[in-house]
Amino acid sequence: MTSPNPAPMLAPVRSEARINALDVIRGVALLGILLMNIHGMGLPYGYFDPGVSGGSEGMNLYVWIMNEMLFEGTMRGLFTMLFGASIILLTSRLEKNGAGINTADIYYRRLTWLLLFGVIHAYLILWDGEILFPYAVLGMLLFPWRNMNPKGLLTAGIVLLILGTLWSARDYQNTLKIQKKGLAAEAIKLQGDSLTVEQTKALEKWEEKKKRKTQEEADEWTEKMHKGYWSIVMDKVSVNQNMQTFILYRYFFWDLLGFMFIGMALFKWKIFHGQRKAKVYLWMLLLGYGIGLTVNYFETVAKIESEWDVVIRYRSSLTYDLGRLATTIGHIGLIMLFIKSGILQFLQHALASVGKMALSNYVMHSIITAIIFLGFGFSMFGQLQRFELYYVVLGIWIFQLIASPIWLKYYRYGPLEWLWRSLTYWKKQPFKIK
Repeated sequence: MTSPNPAPMLAPVRSEARINALDVIRGVALLGILLMNIHGMGLPYGYFDPGVSGGSEGMNLYVWIMNEMLFEGTMRGLFTMLFGASIILLTSRLEKNGAGINTADIYYRRLTWLLLFGVIHAYLILWDGEILFPYAVLGMLLFPWRNMNPKGLLTAGIVLLILGTLWSARDYQNTLKIQKKGLAAEAIKLQGDSLTVEQTKALEKWEEKKKRKTQEEADEWTEKMHKGYWSIVMDKVSVNQNMQTFILYRYFFWDLLGFMFIGMALFKWKIFHGQRKAKVYLWMLLLGYGIGLTVNYFETVAKIESEWDVVIRYRSSLTYDLGRLATTIGHIGLIMLFIKSGILQFLQHALASVGKMALSNYVMHSIITAIIFLGFGFSMFGQLQRFELYYVVLGIWIFQLIASPIWLKYYRYGPLEWLWRSLTYWKKQPFKIK
């Protein structure tokens, strides 16, 4: 006799039930993230100020401009939206299968393990720009909002981004005040007059604020990255701690949480499913790029013309989220039109495979680049120009686009996806495809 209340089936999503468009766009985002991360992986202090290392002229400058216009913050934004979408996908599937209160157990256990993966990734695999830890921390705040309507989720995401921008506006105003007092004190000093204690402090504060990393500092950090494994582990501890504390709550809270909410909204509107009409995605492309690239252009020109002046950098933060959110929307429109076109099916399949193994491939970026750049490997840190870093990126892209489909022919998940699912469900998941 069949039980009237059969036990719910609590297991990871089956491959045939996956949303292919979601996997393709995740694959694009995963590969795109490396375009920006490679600077921190291979150069000392070269992420924000190309004048410090990697080169800022010729091809190196063009590469920096390309990143500022198209990829700065947008690949992270896209990947973060997909993380928000995955929250709806996971919890709705569990609830549909009758998981009940177990939905929360699985959800929070999943994030707790992700947090641990993030700690290992940062401190032992040595990528201090890693994103898993903040995803786990901030993802824990989203569970109560999973059933909110799309308009509410979108509004919440935009409000968070605005609040982050208001904080940036405060930082910008404080920087202007420091500049004003510092320049006034500097003018007095140039006239040969003595400074008061207050004026001296104002000048020191301004000089500290506008100070750029020096070649000596870049060389010192490069030398540290050429040492052995445990030496690098210890040198990166303070950087990782800063990323997981100050950076998390000052920047990522508004940035990542805002994009997660927006991703949840877009998923509920079935934007990521590829089910909307082509004209919807075309409008996303045109409006997104029209607004985003315009904003990014003026920010980029201002930074170059000022030679990456600190005040200009703070001023650019006022429009940063507008530019990158709009450009990210443009990216989504372009990728979805590509998917709906049906062209280059072999590439779409490869990208989807990369997306299905996003966690494994993301960590693989860090392992490969650590071997290439750090002292226990080929010790190439600080040795390549900015544009030369993209030879490494291209090599990793080609490898993952080829290897991921081959792996998934024999295994259900990537190795870290399998481990994550097994730990999440407290049960060893099937791994090989029979």
